[in-house]
Amino acid sequence: MRRREFITLVGSAVATWPFTAHGQQPEGMRRIGVLISVAESDPEGQRWVRALLEGLRTLGWKRGTNLEVDIRYGDSNSTRIEMIAKELVATRPDMLEVLSTPGTAAVLKETRTIPVVFSNVSDPVGAGFVQSLPRPGGNATGFITIEASMGGKWLQLLKEVAPRVTRATMLFSPATAAPQADYYRRAVEAAAPALAITTKSAPVSDIAALEAEIIATAQDRYAGLIVLPDTFTLKYRDPIVSLANRTNIPTVYPFSPFAVAGGLLSYGIDLSDLQRRAAIYVDRILHGTKPSDLPVQAPTKFELVINLKTAKAIGVTVPQDLLVAADDVIE
Repeated sequence: MRRREFITLVGSAVATWPFTAHGQQPEGMRRIGVLISVAESDPEGQRWVRALLEGLRTLGWKRGTNLEVDIRYGDSNSTRIEMIAKELVATRPDMLEVLSTPGTAAVLKETRTIPVVFSNVSDPVGAGFVQSLPRPGGNATGFITIEASMGGKWLQLLKEVAPRVTRATMLFSPATAAPQADYYRRAVEAAAPALAITTKSAPVSDIAALEAEIIATAQDRYAGLIVLPDTFTLKYRDPIVSLANRTNIPTVYPFSPFAVAGGLLSYGIDLSDLQRRAAIYVDRILHGTKPSDLPVQAPTKFELVINLKTAKAIGVTVPQDLLVAADDVIE
């Protein structure tokens, strides 16, 4: 195993604490509402919660003493996410913490006054969450998960690990990935000619469509798969990874949980570390800083995780330079 320390940026998350009406808070008690778009049973979501709590504790915030956190889970369902956003805003918390683009969109539809810190968001300017990265200009600020240029890097990694690939399918859900799917798709398409690869967008709305798309891609021995960052694809990472491996499709994933689940290769930020760092913005806002005075931050370093066991199983030879560059090699 090899693991390097790497820098990510602030994200968000939460503590589970029984709801207390705003007017009944003990003196000095502050309350935040948190919307996590994955399911409560998702181990990754649970890691985000623990990471945020750890960060808040180091800054002096203790549950039940000076802080309550009302955490809600969206289960990667856009209708449920919108419902939860409405409920959280109605509780009038001191601030809101939101993980994901769909969650942030839903919350900002309900309030433009309650301070909001977002994370796991790809394009906050394009989505209309902020006016600009250095000057957010409203009630929201936060952290970009991955910059658009990452799309080209995923395609490059696919070509390096599977040189025979001449066609690449981009898998995402239009319900939970919009508008960031276009954000990455354009970068992938821009990088494709130089790598002699043609690309195809594959929007899928449910598990049956997802399986059908992977099976269709597997019919082409020169095809590979890029899984775009999306609460839907994260939710269904196990069946995506399992089917991609069973059909021997070389696949690049956006986050390490995919590689841990058996995916061939992932390249992106550590989402738990993002939430741990998110505590800093939460702390500053609770101490009176306005979101408009806190610039939106972009990630600077990423982690490359390679599952060598999977590579051998699907007949892929990982180049030595990639193995050397990897932050983690699963054997």
